[in-house]
Amino acid sequence: MGDRVRITDPEKLTLLYERFRDVCLVEKEVWKEIFMPREVASGPVRTNIQDRYDVEIDDPAIEDTLDANIPRGSAAFGAAIHEYRAHINFLKQG
Repeated sequence: MGDRVRITDPEKLTLLYERFRDVCLVEKEVWKEIFMPREVASGPVRTNIQDRYDVEIDDPAIEDTLDANIPRGSAAFGAAIHEYRAHINFLKQG
């Protein structure tokens, strides 16, 4: 298994929280990994290549709370993610 890098960039985290919300709403459960299009500094972009991020939630009670908010829809689940964002970590597979 490769090294994992914790994401700390605020702009990237915003995108990852949004992606996490969308994936969980579709899957109807808290998802432990998400995929995002690979960032390319220059040159052509291959849309079929994605970066993988592991999602770690450091408190089982918070994970249960997030899970309970999924059926309430995008706004409620998004608010729960925002409330507990300090407990949700994204680790990029390297």
